[in-house]
Amino acid sequence: MVEIEDEAKLRPFFDKRISHEVEGDVLGDDFKGYVFKISGGNDKQGFPMLQGVLTNARVRLLFTQGMKCYRPRKRGERKRKSVRGCVVSSELSVLNLVVIKKGPAEIPGLTDTVKPRRLGPKRASRIRKLFNLSKTDDVRQYVIRRQIVPKVKEVKEGEEGEKSEKPAPAAPAGKVKKPYTKAPKIQRLVTPQRLQRKRHRIAIKKQRYTKSRAEAEEYNKLLSQRMKEKRAAREQKIAKKRSLSRVQSQSGGAPQPQPQAQAQAQAKAPAQAAAPAQAAPKADKPKAAAPAKGAEKPKDKKEKAAPAAAPAPAKKEEPKKAAPEKKPEAKKPEAKKQPEAKKPEAAKKPEAAKKAPEAAKKAPEAAKKPEAAKKPEAKKPEAKKPEAAKKPEPATKDAGKKK
Repeated sequence: MVEIEDEAKLRPFFDKRISHEVEGDVLGDDFKGYVFKISGGNDKQGFPMLQGVLTNARVRLLFTQGMKCYRPRKRGERKRKSVRGCVVSSELSVLNLVVIKKGPAEIPGLTDTVKPRRLGPKRASRIRKLFNLSKTDDVRQYVIRRQIVPKVKEVKEGEEGEKSEKPAPAAPAGKVKKPYTKAPKIQRLVTPQRLQRKRHRIAIKKQRYTKSRAEAEEYNKLLSQRMKEKRAAREQKIAKKRSLSRVQSQSGGAPQPQPQAQAQAQAKAPAQAAAPAQAAPKADKPKAAAPAKGAEKPKDKKEKAAPAAAPAPAKKEEPKKAAPEKKPEAKKPEAKKQPEAKKPEAAKKPEAAKKAPEAAKKAPEAAKKPEAAKKPEAKKPEAKKPEAAKKPEPATKDAGKKK
């Protein structure tokens, strides 16, 4: 610190800003040839100058974390403080300067003494730069080491008198502390161990890459296989549907039974054939009583028609194996019997008129009654047809036995 009381020497510094350079000749012959740079200062109340505040007065600003002249005590804290502008004025008590260029004369207490660096460079590249080394040179031999001398405990005057009464023990040999040196750990130093670790890291990355690539290929193969299987199953399903539709179109639209359904139908056919054969005698009794209401002539005709229809199922013994073939053949005689039943109705009316001319009025009433009776009779032959077809079966069996 250099105290200057003459305002004439300080006048060239006024209205200058922080980071401006000023020649030292204005301060006197002692500073001739020097060049100084303004780095800051404080006013008479101790408020510091702040770069960027373009004023020579004091201002009050809101400071946050990261700004100069403020250190927050809590997270997110803000505080309003007073600072001085970056322009130099007469209200300053201290002005900080940095020597940019040295003059011929020495400044006492500043340039006449040399203070060596306590610590040397730590980074390998900066050590090479300091000693002008090449990459082949070993940097560890050029590290700046500092010597540390262990401190010796000082004995006070009062302690000496007390200890003088008792003889001090002799220091053991070989345990005397000796001075030693310390050196910083070199950063960014390339050693064989570092190179080996680097190769290991690269090898691990390659293994991960190859492994992930192999797994991806395996997954893609499996995925393509699954897609092919799904596609084949879909195509097979579509082909089945098309074949079924073709068969249906060829058979006239009716779906043909599947082989399983055919086997079930063949198994049920003998059971169904045996059931109506047992129920045939029971059905014969009410059939004989039902035609009692009507004339005897239509009864004879119906009975005669039944044996006429009997030989038809005898021919069907061969196609009995296929159950679906019986149904269309049994329907044909049903349609033929309906006109046969209607013919005797017309024949009844003239016979009733010849026998009883007096009962001409009652003829229509009698004609209506047989019509009502004939309707159930027309339905009965439908049920009789399977019975009539099954009756000749035991007859043939008995005939075979007699033969």
